[in-house]
Formats: sequence, C-alpha cells, structure tokens
Amino acid sequence: MNVLSVLKEIPDFEKVPDAELQWMIDCSEVVDYNTGDFLFKPGDAIDKLLILLEGQVILKSQQGNQFRVVGTFERLTITGYLPYSRADKAFGFAEVTKPSSVLVLPKSCFREMITQNENLTTALVHNMSSRIRSFTKTQQQNDKMMALGKLSAGLAHELNNPSAAIVRSAQNLSKHLKQVPESFKNVIKINMTDHQVDAVNEILFSKLGAEPSKLTMMERSSLEDELLDWLDENEIDNASEISENLAAMGFDMDDMDKVSSFVQPSDLGAIVGWLNQILVTESLVSEIEDASQRINTLVSSVKSYTHMDQAPEKKKTDIHTGIENTLTMLQHKINKNKILVTKKYDQTIAMPFVLVSEINQVWTNVIDNAIDAMEESQRRELTIRTLQDGNFINVFIADCGSGIPEEAQGKIYDPFFTTKAIGQGTGLGMEVVHQIVSQHNGSITFETKPGFTEFKICLPLNNA
Repeated sequence: MNVLSVLKEIPDFEKVPDAELQWMIDCSEVVDYNTGDFLFKPGDAIDKLLILLEGQVILKSQQGNQFRVVGTFERLTITGYLPYSRADKAFGFAEVTKPSSVLVLPKSCFREMITQNENLTTALVHNMSSRIRSFTKTQQQNDKMMALGKLSAGLAHELNNPSAAIVRSAQNLSKHLKQVPESFKNVIKINMTDHQVDAVNEILFSKLGAEPSKLTMMERSSLEDELLDWLDENEIDNASEISENLAAMGFDMDDMDKVSSFVQPSDLGAIVGWLNQILVTESLVSEIEDASQRINTLVSSVKSYTHMDQAPEKKKTDIHTGIENTLTMLQHKINKNKILVTKKYDQTIAMPFVLVSEINQVWTNVIDNAIDAMEESQRRELTIRTLQDGNFINVFIADCGSGIPEEAQGKIYDPFFTTKAIGQGTGLGMEVVHQIVSQHNGSITFETKPGFTEFKICLPLNNA
C-alpha cells in the first residue's frame, strides 16, 4: 500500500505538502486489525492520532446491557487525538467490522508537528473543528429526541387514561340507553299532576346541579346501607345498584321520603327507576365531559408549551403559564416518582419579554433534572418559587436530592458533561439552559448541599 497516495485522497490534506505528509508517515506506524478487534474501549487514553487507511470501524456506546451504534468510521476517516484537543479518555467502543489498516501517530510527536509542519497542523485542527460541529449537532439532535421521547411517553400515558374513560363511559351509556324503553313503559302508566311532577323534578335537578358530596368512605357506605333498606322496604327492583347511584348523587333519606310523599305507593317503583335512569345517564355524560376536558387541557398545554402557533419572537409573557404547562408535560414522571410539588408564586410580578418556547425549555430541563435527582431520596418535594426584584424576575426551582458533587459543580454547564448514567442524558440540557438564559441577558446560579439543590433563574423585565 502506498500510504502517501492514500493520505492525499483525504480532502483535509488537499493543501498539505507531500513533505509534511511524509513526515507524518515516517513518525507513524501502520497497524493491521482483524474483524472484532477494537481500536479503543471506554477509559482508554486518547494519546494517538488514528487514520483509517483501509477497512471499516463502528463506534458504539453501552447503555445498560445493550450497545448502540453512534457512528461509523469509513476509509480515510481521521480520529483519535488531534492538535490542541482536550480529550483524554475514550467514551465508546471502536470495533473493527472489516479487516483494517490504521496509520497511528503517537501524541509524543505532536510538539514537533506543531512547530515544523504548519499546513499539516492546520488541516488537523480544521478536521477537529468539523468533527466537533458534527458531533455537537448529532448530540443535540439526540438530546432533543430523548427529551421528546420523555414528553411523548408522559403525554401518551396522560392521554390514555381520559381516552379510555371516554370509550368506557360511551359503551356504558350505549348499554344503559337500551334499557330506557322498558323503563319508559312504566313511567307513562303513572298518573301524576303537574304539581307532583314539578316537585319530583325539583328534588332531582337540585341534586344534578349540586356540588359532588364530600362524604368519607364510612359515611358513604352507611348512607348506601340506609338507602338500600328503604328501597327493599318499598319493594324497589335493582335496589343494590340504585342505592349506590342515589348515594353518589347526594340523595339521602329525607329526599327519598319527599319523593314518596308526592306519588302513589304503586307508582313509587317506576318513579325511583326513572330517577335512577336519569342519574346514570348524567353520571356517564359527566365522565365523558370530564375526560374530554382533560384531553383538551393537555392539548392546549402542548400548544402553549411549544408556542407552535406563533412567530418566534420575544413577547410579554406570564412565566407562571409556561411553568404550569411544563408541569403538565412532566406530570406522568412526577406522579410516577410520587413527588410533591409545592408552588409559591408571586402573582403580582410583571411579565418579562421572552422567547416563550425557548424559556419553556429552561423550565423543562431544570425541573426534569430535579425530578431525576430525587429518585433515590426518601423525601421528594419539588418547590418552585417566583418573585420580582426590581427590574428582574427570579424563578427558584429546588429539589431534595443528594446535591451536586463538588467536583461536578464547575462543569454542569459544559457541553456533554453529565452526572447521569449512559443513555439517560447527553450532557447538553444544562448547556442549552445556560445559552437560553444568556440569550435573554439573564443569569442562572445554584446553591447545593446534600438533601437540597436550588437553581435561580434571573430574567430582566425590559429585554424586548
């Protein structure tokens, strides 16, 4: 293999003189790898430049007991250590998938290269810049997809419950309405005056328009027993089912005595059956309405959270709305981790000029991290405070987690730095937070100790 000819095929080396490429060849060695070999593994020192002359290598990361392919090194790929690089350890597996030949230049030769081979050094630095941009773009996309996946999973769970309730209630309503004709036969046989009908209707609709009864389980059970005894004494069919429905809608013994006082004993069964039909129908319709409203609230929250129907420009915004929408997005995760959310909002604060969708990313990343930080905690409370300080709005988000390790405190805004396990975070969330807050001419600081971490996001009011 003519190594010089192969190196000249690399676009980055197009303007590098042959003499400088030959210097690199003379200082390097060509190493052959078989399929299944590794160029490097996690934890290996990054102390040599690697150029793939022939073959193919895949880059994999480990997530639990599984591996995910994150990239492929084809022929002419430059990887490994590069001039002025700060990388010191590998984070993934570089596995050979085809027999490969690799040019290996040790780090010890880099000082000579930088001082004596300017064109080669420039080409490699340019390659490193391009690699960083590409890697950053990929990781940011992965981070967005990971965040979207979390939100989608939570929303799917939150939407599943009300949608299932609608289907269930609609099926029960359809089944229930099929029983109405039989009940109607009994009702039309009744001979009642307008006064009697109005009296019974007044009792019924006073219950339909009232607040749901707030009885304890014991009180509810006792009421059902009393109603069941009354129904049995009056020889009412389906007494057990009807007693539960009457108790649920707030009927008590006084109400039933009033009903019986307005009708003939022979008509009481038909009247109570009709009342039960109305109550069941109302209950099922109410369930459908509540579930539909919940879905509508979730959809509205998504629309407001993403701000997808408005132009991306700064506007006066109630930050509490964004925080509430974010909590809605993360509600499934909050419920799953049994977290108590305490809100201490200052409702008198002014509205700052912000990019709504971007600021919502700040709340999402900080709150999501706070939730994750409390996974192993005995006490799980998320506290969100807001207040105005002169021409600034301050938002405080606190958790009861283990705190940020001292060695990590100076790195949390660095790109790709994360304290989470592989596959749980890319290390771009807090960097994005820092960028967005800076974009708004604001600041973000934090206090942390074991059992307590609080982030303070400060946003200027006049930032149009």
